[in-house]
Amino acid sequence: MGNKQVKQHFETAKKTGVLKISLLRLDEFPSALKTFPNVLKTLDISENRFTVLPEDIAKFTLLKHLNASGNKIATVPECIGVLVKLETLNMMNNLLTTVPRSLASCTHLKQVILSNNQINAFPVVFCELKQLDLLDLSRNKITEVPPEVKSLQVTELNLNQNQITIVAEEIADCAKLKTLRLEENCLQIAAIHPRILIESKVCNLCVDGNLFNSKQFTELQGYDAYMERYTAVRKKIS
Repeated sequence: MGNKQVKQHFETAKKTGVLKISLLRLDEFPSALKTFPNVLKTLDISENRFTVLPEDIAKFTLLKHLNASGNKIATVPECIGVLVKLETLNMMNNLLTTVPRSLASCTHLKQVILSNNQINAFPVVFCELKQLDLLDLSRNKITEVPPEVKSLQVTELNLNQNQITIVAEEIADCAKLKTLRLEENCLQIAAIHPRILIESKVCNLCVDGNLFNSKQFTELQGYDAYMERYTAVRKKIS
């Protein structure tokens, strides 16, 4: 796509508040972004070749939806914390190793998708976000789920395809957690604490592809209590 089409995207965005410049093979941000008025509510820069998220993004304080997936971005600037209206953040398929502490200021975040990055420690900053409903950290390099996770407010936590060996029993204290995905990690059966099965609200616990078999899982203390919740939810659905 040529500059003419990019320019057209910008003209449209001034009216709609939606700027979509995905799949354009861009490796640097269009200069027009620097002078663009603060009207954007949705910014989609996915499937390009960006290596950084520029600090210019901080000027778009009305942003509710940011999609920067499918790039080569290794860091997110601390200034992202000024985007206090942000509700969805999608940065899957990048090269992130950490996330900035400033995300704690984005108190309206409801969905965060950071699948398929290089994150090696559970980002506890998300435990401070009271409106967060979905956190997807699948396909990263996380090895441990820490005790701080007890403050997480999500209903779904996806940790599939990491390198997790330890899950803090405090995860049982998550007030709203219903779906916990831990498939294809490095968990021994002893890593599934009975409290998760007995005391938590989790009714969909996905643990296939770890270092134990389904028979060992069904023999865990508290398995029957978990299955009661699982079955009750299935009955509601049907």
